[in-house]
Amino acid sequence: MQRVPCVLMRGGTSKGAFFLAHDLPESMTERDELLLALMGSGHELEIDGIGGGSPQTSKVAIVSPSRHPDADVDYLFVQVMVSTRRVDTTPNCGNMLCAVGPFAIEQGLVKPDGPTTRVRIRNLNTHTFVTAQVQTPQGKVTYEGQTTIDGVPGSAAAVHLTFLDAAGSKTGALFPTGNVQDEFDGIPVTCIDMAMPMVIVEARHLGKQGDESPGELDADTPFLHRLEALRLRAGAAMGLGDVSDRVIPKPVLIAPAKAGGTLLVRYFMPHACHRALAITGSIGLATACVSQGSVAAQMLGTACKPRQQHVRIEHPGGGIDVMLSYTGVSGEIICASVVRTARRLFSGYVYAFPSRKRTSE
Repeated sequence: MQRVPCVLMRGGTSKGAFFLAHDLPESMTERDELLLALMGSGHELEIDGIGGGSPQTSKVAIVSPSRHPDADVDYLFVQVMVSTRRVDTTPNCGNMLCAVGPFAIEQGLVKPDGPTTRVRIRNLNTHTFVTAQVQTPQGKVTYEGQTTIDGVPGSAAAVHLTFLDAAGSKTGALFPTGNVQDEFDGIPVTCIDMAMPMVIVEARHLGKQGDESPGELDADTPFLHRLEALRLRAGAAMGLGDVSDRVIPKPVLIAPAKAGGTLLVRYFMPHACHRALAITGSIGLATACVSQGSVAAQMLGTACKPRQQHVRIEHPGGGIDVMLSYTGVSGEIICASVVRTARRLFSGYVYAFPSRKRTSE
């Protein structure tokens, strides 16, 4: 049996295991096999590991000191599949990202600097940079505070995240097909790569209202098959190739807002509906809202303002606010900021038989 130092943390509306890179095998194959064992992947409940039996709670963050001059730490996100023994390191996860700063400070990778400490993070999945402002009164991370986020009970200390260069994170282009809007099987879509590659479609074009519960959507097998077919077409058009075994691009349904926000969304991961909304997804959706010609901008009509600075996205758990700013010579670069919370849940050792094969029985 192998034991590994581990910290379990909630980041935003996700939860996962945090590791220092030097505590895991250098070999990618050995590392992934160990993570599958630690999380209990291959069983729908992940009963023999610390995974939570859901894509939102079967996540891993690997953190290390960064050698890049613009970053303090490097962060690799690992999505550990629940029922199949497979990991995916192609996407980033913004919810887990908001716990990276507190973790890095408490592990001694970043020195606290006053009541608020800035942690510069390089995401190794997408080679993009994010800054996190972490509350550190008296030189220590605090998780107590009055900030609330939808999808998480109670309140906690705020963590401010700013995504600095998220456009083209995986494909090299904000609109990787070369078009702001495409059409697949007669359905208008927008393929966008801003923090997370996504294919955005109006819910009505797939026979939905957009306010269905995640459980209702997950139970509609014909709808899920149609959504997956659309995602596969989008993946190929975005230059990602055959994405049948990848978690990107994420398919997203949008509809008019119903609670005073900018728009209403249902975000898929990609084969199950998120109970809230991924942070990276919110960044791309906010950008789509201010991009003339996108399906989101067209749906919003006059409610869309090209230089809009605040977008509120309604999701099954409530809503999330995204603040946009514009930089560059002519303001062509979009930076997005969100406020999240995180919490340290436990620290110690996690144990596993890394070579043991598990089944979904």
